[in-house]
Amino acid sequence: MRIFTKLYDKAISWSKHPKAPWYLVGMSFAESSFFPIPPDVMLMPMALSQPEKAYRFALITTLGSLFGGIFGYLIGYLMLDAVLPIIESMHYLDKYHQVEGFFNEYGFWVVFLAGFSPIPYKLFTIASGAMHLAILPFIIASLVGRGARFYLVAFLMKKGGEKYEAQIRRSVDYLGYGTIVLVLGYLLIKHLNS
Repeated sequence: MRIFTKLYDKAISWSKHPKAPWYLVGMSFAESSFFPIPPDVMLMPMALSQPEKAYRFALITTLGSLFGGIFGYLIGYLMLDAVLPIIESMHYLDKYHQVEGFFNEYGFWVVFLAGFSPIPYKLFTIASGAMHLAILPFIIASLVGRGARFYLVAFLMKKGGEKYEAQIRRSVDYLGYGTIVLVLGYLLIKHLNS
């Protein structure tokens, strides 16, 4: 079954939709404050299908993420007690406490590095607000960190994406099933250790 190839083809077709940039803004905003899926999954096919607009899409993603990050900051600043049970229900509480430790040790530099971290960015935005990090350094660090990540994705898709698109399409099922195996293996190990 080539499920992931069909999904990939669908994502490419969505990326060409006239409203795709608006969807990208919405996804970028949501991911920085509450949504679990990173905007890269939409940015990549959009930049791949329209390489001449790759940097424009990176800018859209960066700004959407920045405003979503500010919203996440406000959530942490104003409503941390209400949000902690939600973070816990998503199994992110340990990671949230890990992020708090990073803030205690490194301050606002953590926000800059969070753009490339495997830890969900929303935890950094909420923790920034909860720890009352100064808003201007938060905005600057978010803009630079997230921007660097999204412009890197756009650059890679623009420069090499078209050349490798056929290989990406051929490999997408292997990557998809491999990811499922890794996630299931991780969940099994986590279950056996608890």
